[in-house]
Amino acid sequence: MAAGVLYIVATPIGNLEDITLRALRVLKEVDVIAAEDTRHSRKLLTHYNISKPIISYWREKEKPRAEDVIRRLKAGQDVALISDAGTPGVSDPGAVLIKMAIDEGIHIIPIPGPSALIAALSVSGLLTDNFVFMGFLPLKEKRRKTIDDLRFDERTLIFYEAPHRLLKTLSDISEILGERRIALVKELTKLYEEVRRGSISDILNELEMDAAETVSQGRHSRIQGEYVIVVEGRPEEERHSESDALLEIGALMKKGLGRKEAVKRVAAEYGLSKKELYDRSLTKSVVEKL
Repeated sequence: MAAGVLYIVATPIGNLEDITLRALRVLKEVDVIAAEDTRHSRKLLTHYNISKPIISYWREKEKPRAEDVIRRLKAGQDVALISDAGTPGVSDPGAVLIKMAIDEGIHIIPIPGPSALIAALSVSGLLTDNFVFMGFLPLKEKRRKTIDDLRFDERTLIFYEAPHRLLKTLSDISEILGERRIALVKELTKLYEEVRRGSISDILNELEMDAAETVSQGRHSRIQGEYVIVVEGRPEEERHSESDALLEIGALMKKGLGRKEAVKRVAAEYGLSKKELYDRSLTKSVVEKL
């Protein structure tokens, strides 16, 4: 018996109309649907009159549930994997099953659709031709280090963030990366969708003023909703000094680039001599910074 097909199906990130005709067809045709949260997914399936067996697939039980799905696939069943919103495996459960299916030689077909990071980038007003998606920042001490590692990155930076950490994250980005233009995108495609554009400091001030006004009206000031933070890459005017060039070489080497290649790349960017910059990077003071 031939194995079934695993479909990776992107679902709406808010508005239920944001689903493709192909996704609806696949969800109606598969033998079973594996969902991150069956209660959440049933709302979507009910809205489109889709009645299929649905099994729970949630992060805490990801490995054993993945093994169950693999057994079904090997038995010839076609399975659609969906998450609560967006694409499974992208800042959502799914990666474990996808890797396991690849190892087992299962045929995998992506069914693309809504993406919060792309939607946010498209309305940000920042450069869209070169960007890096960081997902949710790590917690505690790794958080600031992750941001610091991006200090010299010229690409547009995209983060997801939970509401209770939003102000802390914006403050950390401002402190570590300096004043940057950002777009703060809230509740994409939902009733309270909102896009704020401006400098980090201006948007932080706006959020604090909104919180103060909410409290003055006798309401809770807690920030709510799902957020995407889009941050401009390192501004051109900051790329000038030799000391910055040396620090950037160190940052590139930490990411695994060889010294020679790092020097070549930075020298071209700063308009400096490759030989002089290479020699300077070998001095004791610079080595200690690396």
